[in-house]
Amino acid sequence: MSDYFGKDVPKLGFGLMRLPRKGLVTDIEQVKKMVDLFMGAGFTYFDTAYVYPGSEAATKKALVDRYPRDSFTLATKLNAFIPGMTERMAKKQFSTSLQRTGAGYFDFYLLHALMENNYKKYEKFHIWEFAREQKAKGLIKHIGFSFHAGPDLLDKLLNEHPEVDFIQLQINYADWENPSVTSRANYEVARRHGVSITVMEPVKGGNLANPPEEVKKLFKDYHPDMSYASWAIRFVASLDGIITVLSGMSNIAQMEDNLSYMKDFKPLNEEEQKIIQEAQRIIGNSSTIACTSCHYCTEGCPKQIHIPDIFAAMNKQLGNGQMAEAEAAYKAATAEGGLASACITCRQCERACPQHLPITRHLAQAAEMFEKA
Repeated sequence: MSDYFGKDVPKLGFGLMRLPRKGLVTDIEQVKKMVDLFMGAGFTYFDTAYVYPGSEAATKKALVDRYPRDSFTLATKLNAFIPGMTERMAKKQFSTSLQRTGAGYFDFYLLHALMENNYKKYEKFHIWEFAREQKAKGLIKHIGFSFHAGPDLLDKLLNEHPEVDFIQLQINYADWENPSVTSRANYEVARRHGVSITVMEPVKGGNLANPPEEVKKLFKDYHPDMSYASWAIRFVASLDGIITVLSGMSNIAQMEDNLSYMKDFKPLNEEEQKIIQEAQRIIGNSSTIACTSCHYCTEGCPKQIHIPDIFAAMNKQLGNGQMAEAEAAYKAATAEGGLASACITCRQCERACPQHLPITRHLAQAAEMFEKA
């Protein structure tokens, strides 16, 4: 495996997971404007997935139908651990993704969210062989996988699958030494294997765009005009071997902010690295819940609990002591039912969680916090 994707100046990637919405549907016109700004600034990497609701269809309308195919690179993913999935259904995702996007081929194709409790499913369904077959046909340019486990499993997978061209890892400064995410250890395994990396969750599901107050002060004292998100993205983009840093931008303002500092990217200097290290120390002592709002946990919840929204409400109190705001957010998150106390501890959410959070324990904590008599 060779590190042939490495670039001196890593590019920004447009993660199409958290697109702007108008009511219940994707705001395609705003997505088109975001795509135009992104492409106009010289960036070309777009990331979607079969399981992101409406994302592949929006990619077709906002990007594929409007730009020459050789002017951008597109990544999507196959998810084999959806409940009830069969081998035939899993493989059919590939043709469905081609149809939804109209892309003709995928520059980057990933086995989605491999971790301890699901990676054998991809072997059982012969998905690795299937991906190699599609690459041989020219329908996939580069094979990879996104990953949510520890360095031992990552090392095992990279040893067993020399066909892997790249991997997608969760890396951000808050999770660099987080024992449940192991950003640093996974990054180092990838570098030892010479495999290039695309980065997901550089802003930790938006959490690092609004870090604890102590971290905000740290950043503002150094550079008042630099956004909090910029610190997070530049931290990751300063690492070696990064193909691109994916940002799940949800509106034009976020796009403009990211472009403002990534068009002429400058790696963190020595002083900025020390500031990040202090932010890591502060966040390491934080009691907030490390939820990235991916919503994998909500699919199949028998009580339809809006888990990420409840955790976001909890974090208002746990992170910044905003008790009134937290209670209002919890009320909004449970307006249609799905109280935290409704959890029956079936733990399907915990099996699906890429962050390996003790979700049922946190829900019990939420019930205690917000549902006092």
